[in-house]
Parts: sequence; C-alpha cells; structure tokens
Amino acid sequence: MNQLVTFDNSLKGVLVNSQSLIPLIGLGTYPLVGGEATAAVQMALELGCRHIDTAQMYGNERPVGAGIKASGMPRSDVFLVTKVDPGNLSAGRFEASVKRSIDDLGGPPDLLLVHWPPHASEVDAVIDRLIAAKEDGQSKFIGISNHPVAMMRQAQIRAAGQLVCNQVEFHPLLGQGKVYAAAQELGMQLTAYSPLARGAAMRNAVIQGISERHGRPASEIVLRWIVQQGVAAIPMSRKRENIRSNLSVLSFALTEAEMAEISRLGTPEGRTINPARMSGLWDR
Repeated sequence: MNQLVTFDNSLKGVLVNSQSLIPLIGLGTYPLVGGEATAAVQMALELGCRHIDTAQMYGNERPVGAGIKASGMPRSDVFLVTKVDPGNLSAGRFEASVKRSIDDLGGPPDLLLVHWPPHASEVDAVIDRLIAAKEDGQSKFIGISNHPVAMMRQAQIRAAGQLVCNQVEFHPLLGQGKVYAAAQELGMQLTAYSPLARGAAMRNAVIQGISERHGRPASEIVLRWIVQQGVAAIPMSRKRENIRSNLSVLSFALTEAEMAEISRLGTPEGRTINPARMSGLWDR
C-alpha cells in the first residue's frame, strides 16, 4: 500500500499526501443538535480547534455547518468530517445522501466516511460509490469507520490505497492493538471516537495516579495517551473550559513508562459502543 499518512514534526496533526493536515484534536458533535451544536462548533473554532466531526446519523449536519459559518473561520482552515448513514449505502441512496450532506454543511466535507461497514459481500460496491463521490469532488478525502481488520483490508485493497482513515472507538480501556497495527500497515490514520470511554477512563485508578503526578485533569492524560500514538481524538464537549483543556494536550508528553502503564489497561471487553450489527465481527 502507498503510505498516504505521515506525522508532521510538531505532532499537531497528520499529513495526508504530504500536504493536508488533519488536526489530532477535534470536536465530536454527537449527540448535539440544533442551536447547541451550532454554539459548540462556533466556540470550538474560536478557541483554536480546527477539526470538526459530524455524521448523517447524528441529525446535526445543518447546525454544524451553521456553526462553522458563524465562527467567521475560513472554510479552508477547518477539517470537516462527515459519515454516510448505514441506511444510505445502496445505489442511488448513497449519492443522494451525500448531496444532502453537502447542502446541509454548506459545502463538501474534507473527509467522507462510511459510518458502519456493510455486509462483507457489499463492501466492494460501497467502496466504489465512495470513490465515485471523491472523483466527483464531493469530498477531498475518503475513509471508513468502525471497520475491523478484515474489512479494513478488503476496503483498502478495493480502494487501491485511497482510504486515509478508519474512525473507531479508541481509548485506554479497549484493546485496539490489532486495528492500530493494521492501520499502520495499510497507510491509514485512526481517529478515536468516545476517547474518554464515556467518562470511565477518567475514573480509572492508574490514570488518576498519572493525573496527580502531572497536575493535569485525567481527561488530558487519556487524550494525550491517544494523540501521542498519532491517533486523532474527537471528544465531544459543550463547555468552553473543557474544549480549551482538550486542546492543551499537545503541550505536554507522557513518559514511555506511563504510556505502557496505560496501554496495559485495554481489554476486548472495554467497548462502550457495540450495536447488534457488529456481533461477532470485532477483533479480539
């Protein structure tokens, strides 16, 4: 596979094709809707965040687009991600749904993802539709989300190496070593959703101990563990102080021993998002 994804020297983001920077800390917008979503996006951009994540499934693409516009930030300075709903992966529905997303967002996203994998027999057809969307100028980059290793490989082979990202649940309590290794092999970036394990990671005793040593909130320790591996993280927040704290994780580092100590916490049972459609498919 061609290595599309590399790290810039500042570790502030990931370079795609040596030019487009995907910031390592972004804003997740689920479950924000309406004015709350608009306000959070506007606030995050004003605080310095440059990576915004949304999805058709969230029902908030229009308010997210409104938040970007309200911030006054040049659209070219924002890395915007959206995802195609599982119900829209079939021929015809895929194309129409992407056009609606573009209308709601106020323009094409930078990265368009398949939100959940289809049946293995349908992966090739769905990836073909994703490639067509890119070729039509409907997204600068394309990728996948929630794909286990076998489907990652199948999708990237079908895409001839064009997929730049797999967005997955990734945090210290979930062992994702196989997906992480596959992403490196296939030239893909991982983006971590639910990076704080819905708060459970912050309550872990090991993480709290490292938090005390650094004099930083446990949330910052968790996020630093993620980005120090070159994985982007998209924590959701409605609060100004939390967004500012999240962005600050690029200003310190964990020791190798601390990284290893946190990494030992992960197990296959640590998953917080586990829909029935993925039964038996996750890597263990």
